[in-house]
Amino acid sequence: MKFDNIIIGGGVAGLTCAIRCAQAGLKTAVIAAGQSALHFSSGSIDVLSRLPTGAVTHYPFNEFETLANQSPGHPYSKLGVDVTHQAIDWYQQTMKNIGIELHHQPDGCNHLRITPMGTFKATWLSQSTVHPFPMFEPAKALHKIALVTIDGFRDFQPQLAADNLRLLPQFANVEITTATVALPNVELMQRNPCEYRSIDISRVLADDNKLQRFASAMKNAIGETDLVVLPAVFGNGTGIKVIKKLEQLTGYQLCEIPTMPPSLLGIRLEDAMKSYYKSLGGLILAGDEVTHGEFENNQLQRIFTRHHGDMPLMANNYLLASGSFFSRGLHAERHHIEEAIFGLDIAPLISTNHQHWYQSQFFSEQPHQFLAMGVETNQHLQPSLNGNTITNLYCAGAILAHYNPIFEGSGSGVAISTGYHAAQSMIALRDNYASSAIFPSLAEGNI
Repeated sequence: MKFDNIIIGGGVAGLTCAIRCAQAGLKTAVIAAGQSALHFSSGSIDVLSRLPTGAVTHYPFNEFETLANQSPGHPYSKLGVDVTHQAIDWYQQTMKNIGIELHHQPDGCNHLRITPMGTFKATWLSQSTVHPFPMFEPAKALHKIALVTIDGFRDFQPQLAADNLRLLPQFANVEITTATVALPNVELMQRNPCEYRSIDISRVLADDNKLQRFASAMKNAIGETDLVVLPAVFGNGTGIKVIKKLEQLTGYQLCEIPTMPPSLLGIRLEDAMKSYYKSLGGLILAGDEVTHGEFENNQLQRIFTRHHGDMPLMANNYLLASGSFFSRGLHAERHHIEEAIFGLDIAPLISTNHQHWYQSQFFSEQPHQFLAMGVETNQHLQPSLNGNTITNLYCAGAILAHYNPIFEGSGSGVAISTGYHAAQSMIALRDNYASSAIFPSLAEGNI
Protein backbone atom coordinates (compact mmCIF):
# COMPACT_ATOMS: atom_id res chain seq x y z
CA MET A 1 0.00 0.00 0.00
CA LYS A 2 1.30 3.47 -0.88
CA PHE A 3 0.50 6.74 0.89
CA ASP A 4 1.70 10.30 0.78
CA ASN A 5 2.50 10.12 4.51
CA ILE A 6 2.52 7.47 7.20
CA ILE A 7 2.33 8.47 10.85
CA ILE A 8 3.69 5.99 13.40
CA GLY A 9 1.86 6.70 16.66
CA GLY A 10 -1.69 7.73 17.51
CA GLY A 11 -1.10 10.21 20.34
CA VAL A 12 -1.27 14.00 20.32
CA ALA A 13 1.81 14.45 18.13
CA GLY A 14 0.79 11.80 15.60
CA LEU A 15 -2.83 12.90 15.34
CA THR A 16 -1.83 16.57 15.06
CA CYS A 17 0.41 15.77 12.10
CA ALA A 18 -2.19 13.46 10.56
CA ILE A 19 -5.00 16.02 10.77
CA ARG A 20 -2.92 18.82 9.31
CA CYS A 21 -1.77 16.57 6.43
CA ALA A 22 -5.32 15.39 5.76
CA GLN A 23 -6.56 18.99 5.77
CA ALA A 24 -4.04 19.68 2.98
CA GLY A 25 -5.35 16.75 0.94
CA LEU A 26 -2.46 14.35 1.55
CA LYS A 27 -3.27 10.63 1.56
CA THR A 28 -2.34 9.81 5.14
CA ALA A 29 -2.32 6.71 7.34
CA VAL A 30 -1.83 6.48 11.11
CA ILE A 31 -0.52 3.30 12.70
CA ALA A 32 -1.67 3.20 16.33
CA ALA A 33 -0.54 0.25 18.44
CA GLY A 34 -2.97 0.82 21.34
CA GLN A 35 -4.19 3.38 23.83
CA SER A 36 -2.30 6.64 23.68
CA ALA A 37 -1.06 8.63 26.67
CA LEU A 38 -4.18 10.81 26.32
CA HIS A 39 -6.03 8.15 28.33
CA PHE A 40 -3.78 9.12 31.24
CA SER A 41 -3.69 12.88 30.67
CA SER A 42 -5.35 15.90 32.25
CA GLY A 43 -7.01 16.93 28.99
CA SER A 44 -5.34 20.37 29.25
CA ILE A 45 -2.56 21.61 26.96
CA ASP A 46 0.67 22.60 28.72
CA VAL A 47 3.13 24.81 26.83
CA LEU A 48 5.82 25.69 29.40
CA SER A 49 5.67 26.29 33.14
CA ARG A 50 9.31 25.83 34.12
CA LEU A 51 12.66 26.37 32.39
CA PRO A 52 15.33 23.65 32.35
CA THR A 53 17.11 25.43 35.22
CA GLY A 54 13.97 25.04 37.33
CA ALA A 55 12.95 28.70 37.17
CA VAL A 56 9.16 29.08 37.10
CA THR A 57 7.74 30.85 34.06
CA HIS A 58 4.25 32.33 33.96
CA TYR A 59 4.32 33.70 30.41
CA PRO A 60 5.61 30.78 28.35
CA PHE A 61 5.92 32.43 24.95
CA ASN A 62 7.98 35.24 26.46
CA GLU A 63 10.64 32.78 27.61
CA PHE A 64 11.66 31.14 24.33
CA GLU A 65 14.83 33.18 23.95
CA THR A 66 15.92 32.29 27.47
CA LEU A 67 14.99 28.67 26.82
CA ALA A 68 17.09 28.61 23.65
CA ASN A 69 20.10 29.94 25.57
CA GLN A 70 19.70 27.29 28.26
CA SER A 71 18.86 24.40 25.93
CA PRO A 72 19.71 24.92 22.23
CA GLY A 73 18.64 21.36 21.43
CA HIS A 74 15.17 21.76 22.96
CA PRO A 75 12.36 21.14 20.41
CA TYR A 76 11.03 24.65 21.06
CA SER A 77 14.50 26.07 20.37
CA LYS A 78 14.56 24.31 17.00
CA LEU A 79 11.08 25.51 16.02
CA GLY A 80 11.17 29.01 17.47
CA VAL A 81 8.40 30.97 19.13
CA ASP A 82 6.53 31.91 15.94
CA VAL A 83 6.11 28.35 14.66
CA THR A 84 5.20 27.09 18.13
CA HIS A 85 2.61 29.81 18.64
CA GLN A 86 1.18 29.19 15.17
CA ALA A 87 0.87 25.48 15.93
CA ILE A 88 -0.89 25.99 19.27
CA ASP A 89 -3.26 28.56 17.74
CA TRP A 90 -4.04 26.17 14.88
CA TYR A 91 -4.77 23.37 17.35
CA GLN A 92 -7.05 25.58 19.45
CA GLN A 93 -9.04 26.70 16.40
CA THR A 94 -9.21 23.19 14.96
CA MET A 95 -10.56 21.76 18.22
CA LYS A 96 -13.09 24.60 18.44
CA ASN A 97 -14.33 23.77 14.94
CA ILE A 98 -15.04 20.18 16.00
CA GLY A 99 -16.78 21.07 19.25
CA ILE A 100 -14.00 21.19 21.89
CA GLU A 101 -13.53 24.69 23.29
CA LEU A 102 -10.05 25.29 24.71
CA HIS A 103 -9.39 28.55 26.54
CA HIS A 104 -6.30 30.47 27.63
CA GLN A 105 -5.81 33.68 29.54
CA PRO A 106 -6.07 36.86 27.43
CA ASP A 107 -2.86 38.33 28.86
CA GLY A 108 -0.69 35.41 27.70
CA CYS A 109 -0.19 34.05 31.20
CA ASN A 110 -0.56 30.43 32.22
CA HIS A 111 -3.52 29.62 34.43
CA LEU A 112 -3.92 26.99 37.13
CA ARG A 113 -6.00 23.82 36.98
CA ILE A 114 -6.93 21.96 40.12
CA THR A 115 -5.77 18.36 40.52
CA PRO A 116 -7.55 15.46 42.29
CA MET A 117 -5.14 16.00 45.20
CA GLY A 118 -6.32 19.56 45.76
CA THR A 119 -3.10 21.04 44.40
CA PHE A 120 -2.59 23.23 41.33
CA LYS A 121 -0.73 22.75 38.06
CA ALA A 122 0.05 25.50 35.57
CA THR A 123 -1.21 25.04 32.02
CA TRP A 124 -1.92 27.04 28.87
CA LEU A 125 -5.19 25.69 27.42
CA SER A 126 -8.04 24.04 29.32
CA GLN A 127 -11.39 22.71 28.22
CA SER A 128 -14.42 24.92 28.80
CA THR A 129 -15.61 22.63 31.62
CA VAL A 130 -12.36 23.14 33.56
CA HIS A 131 -12.25 26.24 35.77
CA PRO A 132 -9.17 28.39 34.93
CA PHE A 133 -7.91 29.56 38.32
CA PRO A 134 -5.95 32.81 37.81
CA MET A 135 -2.22 32.34 38.29
CA PHE A 136 -1.68 35.08 40.85
CA GLU A 137 -5.14 35.12 42.48
CA PRO A 138 -6.48 31.55 42.31
CA ALA A 139 -9.24 32.27 44.82
CA LYS A 140 -10.44 35.41 43.03
CA ALA A 141 -14.25 35.90 43.31
CA LEU A 142 -14.62 32.63 45.23
CA HIS A 143 -16.14 32.59 48.70
CA LYS A 144 -17.30 28.98 48.87
CA ILE A 145 -16.15 25.87 46.98
CA ALA A 146 -17.76 22.45 47.12
CA LEU A 147 -15.76 19.35 46.21
CA VAL A 148 -18.15 16.57 45.25
CA THR A 149 -17.85 12.90 44.43
CA ILE A 150 -20.21 10.06 43.55
CA ASP A 151 -21.06 7.52 46.22
CA GLY A 152 -18.83 4.48 45.73
CA PHE A 153 -16.49 6.14 43.26
CA ARG A 154 -12.93 5.49 44.43
CA ASP A 155 -10.94 7.61 41.97
CA PHE A 156 -11.61 10.95 43.65
CA GLN A 157 -11.45 11.59 47.39
CA PRO A 158 -12.84 15.10 47.98
CA GLN A 159 -11.86 15.23 51.67
CA LEU A 160 -8.19 14.73 50.81
CA ALA A 161 -8.40 17.41 48.12
CA ALA A 162 -10.19 19.79 50.48
CA ASP A 163 -7.57 19.30 53.21
CA ASN A 164 -4.77 20.18 50.80
CA LEU A 165 -6.68 23.15 49.40
CA ARG A 166 -7.16 24.56 52.89
CA LEU A 167 -3.39 24.59 53.39
CA LEU A 168 -2.97 27.18 50.64
CA PRO A 169 -2.83 30.75 52.04
CA GLN A 170 -4.79 32.09 49.05
CA PHE A 171 -7.80 30.04 50.19
CA ALA A 172 -7.67 31.05 53.85
CA ASN A 173 -10.91 33.04 53.51
CA VAL A 174 -12.69 30.56 51.25
CA GLU A 175 -15.17 28.11 52.75
CA ILE A 176 -14.36 24.64 51.41
CA THR A 177 -16.93 21.88 51.79
CA THR A 178 -17.26 18.31 50.55
CA ALA A 179 -20.25 16.20 49.58
CA THR A 180 -21.08 12.73 48.28
CA VAL A 181 -23.98 12.26 45.89
CA ALA A 182 -25.54 8.88 45.07
CA LEU A 183 -26.30 7.83 41.53
CA PRO A 184 -29.98 7.14 40.80
CA ASN A 185 -31.02 3.52 40.17
CA VAL A 186 -27.55 2.16 40.87
CA GLU A 187 -29.09 -1.21 41.62
CA LEU A 188 -29.75 -1.57 37.91
CA MET A 189 -26.04 -1.60 37.20
CA GLN A 190 -25.63 -5.04 38.82
CA ARG A 191 -22.28 -4.02 40.30
CA ASN A 192 -20.75 -3.06 43.61
CA PRO A 193 -20.58 0.75 43.71
CA CYS A 194 -16.90 0.53 44.69
CA GLU A 195 -16.19 -0.96 41.28
CA TYR A 196 -17.49 2.09 39.42
CA ARG A 197 -15.15 3.77 36.98
CA SER A 198 -15.70 7.08 35.25
CA ILE A 199 -16.89 5.45 32.04
CA ASP A 200 -19.57 3.48 33.97
CA ILE A 201 -20.91 6.61 35.63
CA SER A 202 -20.96 8.50 32.33
CA ARG A 203 -23.35 5.90 30.90
CA VAL A 204 -25.78 6.43 33.79
CA LEU A 205 -25.70 10.23 33.58
CA ALA A 206 -26.25 10.17 29.82
CA ASP A 207 -29.89 9.36 30.63
CA ASP A 208 -31.87 12.62 30.99
CA ASN A 209 -34.14 11.31 33.76
CA LYS A 210 -31.21 10.08 35.82
CA LEU A 211 -29.32 13.33 35.23
CA GLN A 212 -32.28 15.35 36.53
CA ARG A 213 -32.48 13.20 39.65
CA PHE A 214 -28.74 13.51 40.13
CA ALA A 215 -29.03 17.30 39.81
CA SER A 216 -31.70 17.40 42.54
CA ALA A 217 -29.53 15.27 44.80
CA MET A 218 -26.58 17.59 44.20
CA LYS A 219 -28.57 20.68 45.17
CA ASN A 220 -29.79 19.01 48.36
CA ALA A 221 -26.27 17.92 49.34
CA ILE A 222 -24.40 21.12 48.47
CA GLY A 223 -26.62 24.15 48.98
CA GLU A 224 -25.28 27.57 47.97
CA THR A 225 -21.76 27.70 46.52
CA ASP A 226 -19.66 29.61 43.98
CA LEU A 227 -17.97 26.63 42.36
CA VAL A 228 -18.57 22.88 42.35
CA VAL A 229 -15.55 20.68 41.61
CA LEU A 230 -16.47 17.24 40.26
CA PRO A 231 -14.48 14.32 38.86
CA ALA A 232 -14.66 14.05 35.07
CA VAL A 233 -17.37 11.37 34.80
CA PHE A 234 -19.61 12.91 32.15
CA GLY A 235 -18.42 11.05 29.07
CA ASN A 236 -16.10 11.73 26.22
CA GLY A 237 -18.30 12.12 23.13
CA THR A 238 -21.30 13.99 24.61
CA GLY A 239 -19.68 14.79 27.94
CA ILE A 240 -19.53 18.54 27.40
CA LYS A 241 -23.25 18.68 26.57
CA VAL A 242 -24.07 16.61 29.66
CA ILE A 243 -22.13 18.81 32.04
CA LYS A 244 -23.57 21.99 30.50
CA LYS A 245 -27.06 20.58 30.99
CA LEU A 246 -26.21 19.75 34.60
CA GLU A 247 -25.16 23.36 35.10
CA GLN A 248 -28.54 24.48 33.79
CA LEU A 249 -30.40 22.06 36.06
CA THR A 250 -28.48 23.05 39.20
CA GLY A 251 -27.52 26.67 38.58
CA TYR A 252 -23.97 25.82 39.66
CA GLN A 253 -20.71 26.68 37.97
CA LEU A 254 -19.10 23.28 37.54
CA CYS A 255 -15.44 22.34 37.18
CA GLU A 256 -14.26 18.94 35.94
CA ILE A 257 -11.00 17.47 37.18
CA PRO A 258 -9.20 14.48 35.67
CA THR A 259 -9.37 11.18 37.53
CA MET A 260 -7.31 8.04 37.60
CA PRO A 261 -7.21 6.35 34.18
CA PRO A 262 -9.21 6.20 32.10
CA SER A 263 -9.24 10.01 32.02
CA LEU A 264 -12.36 11.09 30.18
CA LEU A 265 -10.96 14.60 29.69
CA GLY A 266 -8.03 13.15 27.76
CA ILE A 267 -10.14 10.60 25.91
CA ARG A 268 -12.48 13.43 24.90
CA LEU A 269 -9.59 15.08 23.02
CA GLU A 270 -8.46 11.83 21.44
CA ASP A 271 -11.92 10.81 20.25
CA ALA A 272 -12.58 14.25 18.77
CA MET A 273 -9.24 14.29 16.93
CA LYS A 274 -9.67 10.76 15.57
CA SER A 275 -13.24 11.39 14.42
CA TYR A 276 -12.23 14.59 12.64
CA TYR A 277 -9.23 12.94 11.02
CA LYS A 278 -11.41 10.10 9.71
CA SER A 279 -13.95 12.61 8.38
CA LEU A 280 -11.14 14.10 6.29
CA GLY A 281 -10.55 10.71 4.69
CA GLY A 282 -7.67 9.65 6.91
CA LEU A 283 -6.97 5.99 7.66
CA ILE A 284 -6.17 4.61 11.12
CA LEU A 285 -4.61 1.16 11.35
CA ALA A 286 -5.63 0.54 14.95
CA GLY A 287 -4.05 -2.19 17.04
CA ASP A 288 -1.15 -2.61 14.63
CA GLU A 289 2.50 -1.79 15.23
CA VAL A 290 5.56 -1.27 13.08
CA THR A 291 8.18 -4.00 13.43
CA HIS A 292 10.95 -2.65 11.20
CA GLY A 293 11.75 -0.63 8.11
CA GLU A 294 14.07 -0.69 5.11
CA PHE A 295 16.36 2.21 4.24
CA GLU A 296 18.00 3.10 0.93
CA ASN A 297 19.99 6.22 0.01
CA ASN A 298 19.33 7.79 3.42
CA GLN A 299 15.58 7.47 3.02
CA LEU A 300 13.02 5.20 4.66
CA GLN A 301 11.62 3.27 1.70
CA ARG A 302 9.10 0.94 3.32
CA ILE A 303 7.89 -0.26 6.69
CA PHE A 304 6.49 -3.55 7.90
CA THR A 305 3.84 -4.08 10.56
CA ARG A 306 2.76 -7.00 12.69
CA HIS A 307 -0.63 -7.33 11.00
CA HIS A 308 0.58 -6.92 7.41
CA GLY A 309 3.42 -9.40 7.67
CA ASP A 310 5.69 -9.29 4.62
CA MET A 311 3.45 -6.82 2.76
CA PRO A 312 5.20 -3.43 3.03
CA LEU A 313 3.58 -0.03 3.57
CA MET A 314 5.22 2.79 1.62
CA ALA A 315 5.01 6.57 1.68
CA ASN A 316 6.81 9.63 0.43
CA ASN A 317 7.33 10.84 4.01
CA TYR A 318 7.05 9.35 7.48
CA LEU A 319 6.59 10.66 11.01
CA LEU A 320 7.82 8.76 14.06
CA ALA A 321 5.66 9.76 17.03
CA SER A 322 5.83 6.51 18.97
CA GLY A 323 6.35 8.13 22.36
CA SER A 324 8.91 7.60 25.08
CA PHE A 325 9.41 4.67 27.46
CA PHE A 326 5.78 4.71 28.59
CA SER A 327 4.55 4.07 25.05
CA ARG A 328 7.47 1.76 24.19
CA GLY A 329 8.92 4.14 21.65
CA LEU A 330 12.17 3.98 23.60
CA HIS A 331 13.70 0.90 25.18
CA ALA A 332 16.16 0.99 28.07
CA GLU A 333 18.93 -1.45 28.84
CA ARG A 334 21.15 -1.25 31.87
CA HIS A 335 23.73 1.08 30.33
CA HIS A 336 22.08 2.46 27.21
CA ILE A 337 18.75 3.20 25.55
CA GLU A 338 17.46 2.38 22.08
CA GLU A 339 14.85 3.70 19.68
CA ALA A 340 12.62 0.64 19.52
CA ILE A 341 11.66 0.35 15.81
CA PHE A 342 14.47 1.54 13.55
CA GLY A 343 17.42 1.87 15.92
CA LEU A 344 17.79 5.59 15.20
CA ASP A 345 20.65 7.54 16.71
CA ILE A 346 20.07 8.54 20.32
CA ALA A 347 21.23 11.80 21.91
CA PRO A 348 24.33 11.36 24.11
CA LEU A 349 23.50 10.19 27.62
CA ILE A 350 24.52 12.20 30.65
CA SER A 351 25.96 8.98 32.06
CA THR A 352 26.04 5.29 31.25
CA ASN A 353 25.36 4.61 34.92
CA HIS A 354 21.59 4.08 35.04
CA GLN A 355 21.47 5.21 38.67
CA HIS A 356 22.12 8.74 37.41
CA TRP A 357 19.06 8.57 35.16
CA TYR A 358 16.54 9.14 37.94
CA GLN A 359 16.12 10.70 41.37
CA SER A 360 15.83 8.56 44.49
CA GLN A 361 12.50 10.20 45.32
CA PHE A 362 9.69 9.87 42.76
CA PHE A 363 8.23 13.30 43.65
CA SER A 364 11.54 15.11 43.51
CA GLU A 365 12.22 18.80 43.01
CA GLN A 366 14.95 17.78 40.58
CA PRO A 367 14.13 16.30 37.15
CA HIS A 368 14.34 12.60 36.37
CA GLN A 369 16.99 12.62 33.64
CA PHE A 370 15.61 9.64 31.73
CA LEU A 371 12.61 11.75 30.69
CA ALA A 372 14.91 13.98 28.62
CA MET A 373 16.43 11.07 26.71
CA GLY A 374 15.42 10.35 23.16
CA VAL A 375 16.20 10.52 19.47
CA GLU A 376 18.65 13.12 18.21
CA THR A 377 17.37 15.24 15.31
CA ASN A 378 18.51 18.17 13.23
CA GLN A 379 16.78 21.57 13.11
CA HIS A 380 14.10 20.12 10.82
CA LEU A 381 13.33 17.29 13.29
CA GLN A 382 14.87 14.72 10.95
CA PRO A 383 16.70 11.88 12.75
CA SER A 384 19.84 10.07 11.73
CA LEU A 385 20.78 6.41 11.45
CA ASN A 386 24.45 5.54 11.95
CA GLY A 387 25.26 9.21 11.51
CA ASN A 388 23.34 9.68 8.25
CA THR A 389 20.29 11.96 8.20
CA ILE A 390 17.10 10.23 7.05
CA THR A 391 15.65 12.92 4.82
CA ASN A 392 12.04 11.68 4.53
CA LEU A 393 11.56 10.78 8.20
CA TYR A 394 10.56 13.24 10.93
CA CYS A 395 10.19 12.81 14.69
CA ALA A 396 7.69 14.49 17.01
CA GLY A 397 6.55 14.38 20.60
CA ALA A 398 8.00 12.35 23.46
CA ILE A 399 10.43 10.40 21.24
CA LEU A 400 12.53 13.58 20.98
CA ALA A 401 15.54 14.28 23.17
CA HIS A 402 16.60 17.44 25.04
CA TYR A 403 13.39 18.28 26.89
CA ASN A 404 11.71 17.04 30.04
CA PRO A 405 7.93 17.17 29.59
CA ILE A 406 7.04 16.54 33.23
CA PHE A 407 9.60 18.83 34.86
CA GLU A 408 9.02 21.66 32.38
CA GLY A 409 5.27 21.24 31.96
CA SER A 410 5.73 21.18 28.19
CA GLY A 411 4.57 17.74 27.04
CA SER A 412 1.46 18.47 25.00
CA GLY A 413 2.82 21.77 23.70
CA VAL A 414 5.89 20.07 22.28
CA ALA A 415 3.74 17.24 20.87
CA ILE A 416 1.41 19.65 19.04
CA SER A 417 4.10 22.01 17.76
CA THR A 418 6.49 19.30 16.52
CA GLY A 419 3.67 17.29 14.94
CA TYR A 420 2.41 20.44 13.23
CA HIS A 421 5.89 21.41 12.04
CA ALA A 422 6.44 17.95 10.54
CA ALA A 423 3.12 18.21 8.71
CA GLN A 424 3.96 21.65 7.34
CA SER A 425 7.29 20.29 6.07
CA MET A 426 5.52 17.39 4.33
CA ILE A 427 2.96 19.74 2.77
CA ALA A 428 5.71 22.07 1.54
CA LEU A 429 7.54 19.14 -0.09
CA ARG A 430 4.34 18.12 -1.88
CA ASP A 431 3.73 21.69 -3.06
CA ASN A 432 7.32 22.12 -4.25
CA TYR A 433 7.14 18.85 -6.14
CA ALA A 434 3.85 19.86 -7.78
CA SER A 435 5.31 23.23 -8.80
CA SER A 436 8.39 21.63 -10.32
CA ALA A 437 6.22 19.17 -12.24
CA ILE A 438 4.07 21.96 -13.72
CA PHE A 439 6.85 24.52 -14.25
CA PRO A 440 10.08 22.47 -14.58
CA SER A 441 12.06 25.29 -16.18
CA LEU A 442 11.07 27.75 -13.44
CA ALA A 443 11.83 25.22 -10.70
CA GLU A 444 15.28 24.61 -12.19
CA GLY A 445 15.99 28.33 -12.38
CA ASN A 446 16.11 28.39 -16.22
CA ILE A 447 13.70 31.32 -16.55
